[in-house]
Amino acid sequence: MHVTLNVIAGPQAGRTFSFDRHDTFVIGRSETAHFCLPSDPFFSRHHCIIEIAPPQAFIRDLGSTNGTFVNGARVESSYLKSGDRIQGGETIIEVDVHAGDEGDTATFRNEPSVVSVSCLNCAIPVKVEAEDSGDQMTYVCDECREKLLSEPQPIPGYQMIRILGKGGMGTVMLCRSEADGRAVAIKTLLPEVAVSEQAMKRFLREIDVAASLKHENIVGFVEHGTHNGIIYLVSEFVPGMDASRLAAHRGGKLDHQEAMAIISQTLAALNHAHSLGFVHRDIKEQNILVSGELPGLTAKLTDFGLSKSFKDTGMSGVTMVGDVAGTIAYMPPEQVREFKDVRPPSDIYALGMTAYSLLTGTNALGIGPKAGIAETVKAIFEKPIVPLATYRPDVPPAVASVIETALAKSVDQRWRTAGAMREALNNALRSA
Repeated sequence: MHVTLNVIAGPQAGRTFSFDRHDTFVIGRSETAHFCLPSDPFFSRHHCIIEIAPPQAFIRDLGSTNGTFVNGARVESSYLKSGDRIQGGETIIEVDVHAGDEGDTATFRNEPSVVSVSCLNCAIPVKVEAEDSGDQMTYVCDECREKLLSEPQPIPGYQMIRILGKGGMGTVMLCRSEADGRAVAIKTLLPEVAVSEQAMKRFLREIDVAASLKHENIVGFVEHGTHNGIIYLVSEFVPGMDASRLAAHRGGKLDHQEAMAIISQTLAALNHAHSLGFVHRDIKEQNILVSGELPGLTAKLTDFGLSKSFKDTGMSGVTMVGDVAGTIAYMPPEQVREFKDVRPPSDIYALGMTAYSLLTGTNALGIGPKAGIAETVKAIFEKPIVPLATYRPDVPPAVASVIETALAKSVDQRWRTAGAMREALNNALRSA
């Protein structure tokens, strides 16, 4: 499945941009935009962003001065379908959704197939787009998805004890293995959209690869499987709570010694993973599990590569539809621009955001908790960070400097490796 953006009018008519997996596309006058229109006064520096998760595409205006227009109507945000036209000034971009491989005329088709699929839970049938008419699809309707988030199905071989948490991808449960009695955490994953059997298998293969990571500060993987069409991932159970809940338990922020112990151990996990070619892509307080207390505190990073695999295999659909600005605020500029090609420096930036949040109870961009995605994305590209000392003058300047270096908008100005950042952080703590 492909989504192609064809420039059919304007100074750059004839250009095409094609996408076969989850990605983003920024339009504006900025040289960092994918489609840069530097001399067109109609466009703002970062005018709008399109998120593509074939066959879906979604456009969002980024607070532009002159607005974003789809089929002649000004929109704040809108799903895009094949044939839609995005217009600004003299420039017109036409959306084309098609199936097959463009390089193979034998399989290329102008339109995706429409197949019938039933919800796994309630069996109500719906029509969805697929690469091929013979594709076997997995689908959970919105109503059942909400129900399964609140009341997840039991997994064979495991006794469910209680729900530990719920997130965008699914539910995490504390369970006991019937085979050996040990406590485990099980995450059930609910695709946001109908996905093919091929995509499900690719997702599980990618999870297998990430599961090979072994480190004392990375949550250990046990097994995965499917039950009634729902994917489940079994991992070691870490007693305690995630770093976000720990900060809330402490009144909204942590003492810098406790926060930096968590960050230092997470950096050790990242340094190991990055050295083996793995990138997490979704670093945040909720994905760091903490047990014990200083000086015996242990931090473990969880969900390694899960966000990437969930998006790349199309299970997430488009993610900028709802107000998930809190998660997007942890992404550096290059990750917003390049969803499909995230590198280790993005993890370093996100961990800097995590450290800042644990210390201050707020984000480094100076935007409020109710900021929408448009405001958040614009701040990521254009707004300088608020110095950490503004909120926490008690944090040693050398420690604050280490965190602020991680938050540089330019990759070249950040720490080159997680190991280098950890060494600098530990030196700053020792000299404080």
